[in-house]
Amino acid sequence: MTIWGLAVANSVAAVRAGARQLELTINGIGERAGNAALEEVAVLLHVRKDSFGVDTNLRIEKLYATSRMLTEITGVGVAPNKGVVGSNAFAHEAGIYQDGILKNPLTYEIISPEAVGVPKRQLVLGKHSGRNALRSALAEIGYDPNTVELDLCYKMMSALADESKDIKSRDLLAIAHQVMHKRGGETTVAAE
Repeated sequence: MTIWGLAVANSVAAVRAGARQLELTINGIGERAGNAALEEVAVLLHVRKDSFGVDTNLRIEKLYATSRMLTEITGVGVAPNKGVVGSNAFAHEAGIYQDGILKNPLTYEIISPEAVGVPKRQLVLGKHSGRNALRSALAEIGYDPNTVELDLCYKMMSALADESKDIKSRDLLAIAHQVMHKRGGETTVAAE
């Protein structure tokens, strides 16, 4: 049995048992290992406020900025898979998750990224992405493909993802331009 990662669980259990003061650290960084991460406890207590019957009075919209500031000061990076503030906390690549997020973010996210100060969620385009995420990404850069064009873009994206792992913005733009440009003078790029 491992003890790693139990600091947050122990802190939350202490609140449930009546504790009203916790010792927490930003990003879980402290003088020793096993420190409870403030951002994880704060979000849990915020989201389940009714269940715990406590109000932290923390401004959770400052969590991400505070985490980034500590990273700059200490030079200690945040693990990508770190809850709440890690770069993957609000990133989704698998098609089923992307589709769920597009339809209803609460399907896979207990709190919105903006609520904790993260600028926005990321739908990472890669070999596991689906057509809905691709359509959404194309719309963000001003393209509105029809069904045939979307299928062609999807095939090109999948082939590229097999080679290079993930699709960069410039790759998506090149694919969209190549496919949409074939409409014969008809433009699909939204006016800016």
